[in-house]
Amino acid sequence: MAKIGLVTGSFDPVTKGHLDIIARASRLFDTLYVGILYNRNKSGLFTIAERKQMLEEAVEPYSNVKVVTAQDSLAVDVARELKAGYLVRGIRDAKDLEYEASMDFFNHHLANDIESVYLLTSPEWHYVSSSRVRELMHFHSDISAFVPDSVVKKVEEKYDNLKRI
Repeated sequence: MAKIGLVTGSFDPVTKGHLDIIARASRLFDTLYVGILYNRNKSGLFTIAERKQMLEEAVEPYSNVKVVTAQDSLAVDVARELKAGYLVRGIRDAKDLEYEASMDFFNHHLANDIESVYLLTSPEWHYVSSSRVRELMHFHSDISAFVPDSVVKKVEEKYDNLKRI
């Protein structure tokens, strides 16, 4: 029986911290889905299509990783649709752990057949978050140390506000 995992998030934008979790999780599963879950009533900096494109380019080296999108869906429902038996989550600090423990409580209640797997963020990505990257972008700062080339390329193309130093 194939082991199928699902990593979810908004990935607005995908960071090198996300990619670290995805790369490590890809070694644990036969198939790893990366799910961009979104609420159509909330707007992000990047469109869903742009996020998907950036993610697909960033995960290209991992042959068992597939990017999917889901609108107004719970992660456990998406996991069921994909026949994923595992939800993969990255944890940076105690605050993330508390949040994830709360989510796990409800996820387990809704789908006790789907197991949560937690990976600690590698130390070099501990402070990297999409919201911090968006803040740097707002101030026209170089984000290339924190995001994959696909994001840098998209930012340069879309906002013309990031030039590599």
